[in-house]
Amino acid sequence: MSLDIVVVGCGGHGREVLGIVRAVNAAAQSGPVWRVRGFVDDSPSEVNLKRVQRLEVPYLGGTARLGEQPAGTHLAMGIGDPTARRSVDQRLAAYRLPAAVLVHPDATVGPDTVYGEGLIVFPGARVTTNVTLGRHVHLNQNSAVAHDCEVGDHVSVNPLAAVSGDCHLGDGVLIGAGAVVLQRLRVGTGATVGAGACVVRDVPAGTVVKGVPAR
Repeated sequence: MSLDIVVVGCGGHGREVLGIVRAVNAAAQSGPVWRVRGFVDDSPSEVNLKRVQRLEVPYLGGTARLGEQPAGTHLAMGIGDPTARRSVDQRLAAYRLPAAVLVHPDATVGPDTVYGEGLIVFPGARVTTNVTLGRHVHLNQNSAVAHDCEVGDHVSVNPLAAVSGDCHLGDGVLIGAGAVVLQRLRVGTGATVGAGACVVRDVPAGTVVKGVPAR
């Protein structure tokens, strides 16, 4: 039995999320897991609409169209920026639609991982043991989250970034592509770690750090 799913966001991140949905379906041994109803986006560009069309998936319209979907339709949040993802998540709560958990077949998630609704794990991402992941966490391509980490809601760990063991990432944190967070550090709520940075000390909430070492 397949479940209905709608991807929120027609941009590149949303189309990558569609790729994960299709990979999950292709790997399923007892038939497709998800039946894709289409994309919703309140302000898609003409370029992205054409790119969605090439994927042969319909653009349904703005997010108000979610109110017309069958009961039990799942959402896949195809929004890369943590702040925007949190805002859209809060706004769409009125529709009372569940958020899908999507793990690409080429990713690994430890069996003792605890995760919230809406987790999306991209190809090549690795989550080891005793990790807690919040609501709508996105672990992008070839990223890694090591043992005993706690990751808050709406966090993005971008491609090739690595979070070492015993770290705590607050809600809405963005870890940029190729960045490294060393062991037992805390990155505060809403903080951003720039691409390629190496975090060697705690990062206060709401700050942006970059460089090696990150400042």
